[in-house]
Amino acid sequence: MRIISTEKAPAAIGPYSQGIITGDLLFASGQIPINPETGNVEAKTIEEQTKQVCKNIGELLKAAGSDFSKVVKTTCFLSDINDFAAFNAVYADYFVSKPARSCVAVKDIPKGVLCEIEIIAEV
Repeated sequence: MRIISTEKAPAAIGPYSQGIITGDLLFASGQIPINPETGNVEAKTIEEQTKQVCKNIGELLKAAGSDFSKVVKTTCFLSDINDFAAFNAVYADYFVSKPARSCVAVKDIPKGVLCEIEIIAEV
């Protein structure tokens, strides 16, 4: 196994890695809309937060030698299911290969954010 770490995505805020490569797969920890340059959540709307999450995922993919076209599975968490359509509109701009996906509403997400996405991708 190989640990993936990049300063261009938010540092882990707990006892875990940003991502792990095993075999030909990257298992990335869930990303929330933290701006890695400031360490803060600056985006306010679901659209802005989803875009920041996807930027963070893009940097993890790049650090692993992969890209969005190689994502095979996502798990998406929303703090409000009423944000589903707006979330999807931004998500679709990034995940154009249409990976398998689960999307659920949850009670709370760390730092009170509106969304979180974790991925599995080929490397």
